[in-house]
Amino acid sequence: MADIIIGRQQIFDKKLDIYAYELLFRGSDFDLNHKEGATQATNQVITDTILELGLNTIVGSHKAFINFTTQNILDKTPLHLPKDRIVIEVLENVEIDSRIVANLKELSNLGYIIALDDFVFSEEWTPLVEFADIIKLDIMEMGESKTRDLIKQLKPYNVQLLAEKVETYAEYQYLLELGCDYFQGFFFNKPNIVSGKRLSVNQTAAIQLLNTANNPDVEFDDLTKIISLDVGLSYKLLHYINSAFFALPNKVSSINHAISYLGLKEIKRWINILTLASLSNKPEAVMQNALIRGKMCEELAGLSGDKSDNFFLIGILSNLDSLLDMPLNDALSQLPLADDIVSAILHKKGLGGEALKCVISYEHWDISSISFKDIDQSVIGDTYIKSINWAKDIMGNIK
Repeated sequence: MADIIIGRQQIFDKKLDIYAYELLFRGSDFDLNHKEGATQATNQVITDTILELGLNTIVGSHKAFINFTTQNILDKTPLHLPKDRIVIEVLENVEIDSRIVANLKELSNLGYIIALDDFVFSEEWTPLVEFADIIKLDIMEMGESKTRDLIKQLKPYNVQLLAEKVETYAEYQYLLELGCDYFQGFFFNKPNIVSGKRLSVNQTAAIQLLNTANNPDVEFDDLTKIISLDVGLSYKLLHYINSAFFALPNKVSSINHAISYLGLKEIKRWINILTLASLSNKPEAVMQNALIRGKMCEELAGLSGDKSDNFFLIGILSNLDSLLDMPLNDALSQLPLADDIVSAILHKKGLGGEALKCVISYEHWDISSISFKDIDQSVIGDTYIKSINWAKDIMGNIK
């Protein structure tokens, strides 16, 4: 694949289920600040995602929002892509003229979904509103008052509204009440902290299980006993090990056999994953994100020559605040973690902290901060793709 890195950002519906992902891309061979570079970037990501990786690898069964430039639209580039899998995102810097309007209308009539990015009412953009399907509102740029006014202006039109750069649950709730249909931003992965909130009985039990699994002195027999006494855990372990993820030739029917097959390291990892997944009723994307962080931290550690098991734990526990809706420091204090693990998560200290910082930078698409040791950025991008697919497989086997 060409020297390009690909990222994605979740787009949620009203129920906070994932509706689509916006594809993000960056390459060393083109400059996104120039028209030709941006057009080349779009063409390159289409080639890499569709022809080499496949859309399912990046976005699963969801739709992909793809940014198209003026030239892309004039060339009718979207026709190379399946209309049921993509959303044509028309950037705010597209130069609107009669040819652009005609081409987009033709694509719309063919069944392609049209989204207008960072929309602000103007005479030249009004014809597009007549047939656009989705309008994206940059709420951070506009502020509360202008956002409310624009939503009122758009009510007569048959469009769905997508609020982007939503940073808090309070903003999500407010925009939901205003009539927005879709939401994009990092709000879903932040804790919704309520003063005085206490852990539920189920959460307390889950934390106790995490305590046992992450105790450095825990032994094989301790974990065997815990799982054997918990009907739910036993069932999920057998379901997990007999899934297509392992593709074993013979069915495993006993807990002892399953635990022996996985080994101490993997059974601790499995308990961590399953227990964290049961901690809250947050959107599935929160747990998926934790898994991606854990796996990507582990992959980066391997590339740097460090085989420590702690990297996975650092990544997966970095989302604990969001799962428990409490400050991260308080959440981590519930567990018997070594000081270097806590320091890596809270302060990005040590090699584990550097890996986590790189992973979060990739997640937020902070290009200038996507670095770890002397690993090439495109290789880091490959670990991201590998991690999202691993996380997808894991999520499919722990439900």
